[in-house]
Amino acid sequence: MEEMEMKRITIFDTTLRDGEQAPGFTMNLSEKVKIAKQLEKLGVDVIEAGFAIASPGDFNAIREISRNVGNVSVASLARTTKLDIDRAWEALQFAKKPRIHLFIATSDVHLKYKLKMTKDEALKSAVEAVRYAKRFFDDIEFSAEDAVRSDLGFLTEIFTAVIAEGAKTINIPDTVGYTTPDEYYAFIKTLKNQITNIENVNISVHCHNDLGFAVANSLAAINAGATQIECTINGIGERAGNAALEEIVMAIDTRKDYFNCYTNVDTKQIIKTSKLLQNITGVKVQPNKAIVGDNAFAHEAGIHQHGMLQERTTYEIMTPESVGLETSKIVLGKHSGRHAFIDRVKALGYVLDSTELETAYGAFIDLCDKKKEVYDADIDAILNKETTHIPEVVKLETFMIHSGKHIPATATISLVIDGNELTEASVGDGPVDASFKVIEKSVNKKIKLIDYKINAVSEGKDALGEAVVILKIDNKSYRGRGISTDVIEASINAYIEAVNKSYIELN
Repeated sequence: MEEMEMKRITIFDTTLRDGEQAPGFTMNLSEKVKIAKQLEKLGVDVIEAGFAIASPGDFNAIREISRNVGNVSVASLARTTKLDIDRAWEALQFAKKPRIHLFIATSDVHLKYKLKMTKDEALKSAVEAVRYAKRFFDDIEFSAEDAVRSDLGFLTEIFTAVIAEGAKTINIPDTVGYTTPDEYYAFIKTLKNQITNIENVNISVHCHNDLGFAVANSLAAINAGATQIECTINGIGERAGNAALEEIVMAIDTRKDYFNCYTNVDTKQIIKTSKLLQNITGVKVQPNKAIVGDNAFAHEAGIHQHGMLQERTTYEIMTPESVGLETSKIVLGKHSGRHAFIDRVKALGYVLDSTELETAYGAFIDLCDKKKEVYDADIDAILNKETTHIPEVVKLETFMIHSGKHIPATATISLVIDGNELTEASVGDGPVDASFKVIEKSVNKKIKLIDYKINAVSEGKDALGEAVVILKIDNKSYRGRGISTDVIEASINAYIEAVNKSYIELN
């Protein structure tokens, strides 16, 4: 029997749209552009950059991403209205490969309670929207929201109609994470058999993880004939998240024998992309997260270690190198020199201009004076910090803390604000609280601390500490990140970064 030709699966990344909608994952404009550039390096086929009509921030992000990437399609979500379509085109007109992603709900519960529409009205709206979008877009995707809880007969009718009007991709989402792999496989197979004009269009799926089936459902859909998977880095997204890109891509890559398909993703960029998202959002993945978790390629049990020493494949079905990890930890110090640092930066996958390199090297030398050993994780943290450009209206000059048992914590901090140095002191419930109160008083803004986290970036008692804060200033949320071997300094730097973001309109 002849071997079947392997089919290519299109990877549609919605980290910047569906992923960014989740609480705690909001990103500003420069951060979104940085993620988009990395997604292009990763090799995704489509970046869903936002929902153009949802907010000026989404509109600006889509427009700037369109200007900054060239080898990947850029998409905007849009409802089936002329206003949404016009706004999407306005945002996407600079994209080399623009795509509009039209959607309307099709399930009875959504039609009745959310849209207050009949099926005929929804069908008419979908057809007219695709017809109107053809004036601007050659690449049109149509999505039936809550498809898996929709009537199969109605889905067949609406998909047949939009394909006839020019939709090139139809999306069959499990919007609420309700279905199971076997059900989804049968559901898509049935639609393929019933939609007479489906042969020359892409079949896409978009699965949510409410029951933990998002990746499994997406893979089942591939076996049923899907040619596009919609997913996010680290599986972020509404509620329990979306199907995780890294899990889908590595499942396909590792089990080509079973799925008989491939993607254009450069798997060696997976870890870097995951880490970048974690650093920007301040939200870490759990240690046992498949592919990108800290323990994904770690072996502690004696029997596992013995097996690994004899033959890696005893306990590893894929190599750490295949996703961008190194098998050994490289330790650098202040005697390593500039060339060793530059080599390590390149090995970690970063491309820096001369100014960024000098800034990062300076931060590296400063860290070497504080730490005996500098690990890859430390360098990764430095590079992500130093290459994220936030205008410094407020700068830290010096700080001094007085704290102890039965002694109120007092912070004295000197800041430079718009070129003027100001020194203030405050008492607080601990050194961090006292420090935050000083900065709030100094910048004369009403600030509410929404969230505060401290993480160890690397290992050892002198580990680099990472502080992440979320502040509410003038009814807007701003995230700040600071790194230092001194957690108080890291916390102050994070707070100042968030305050600096409030001075400029990045969102």
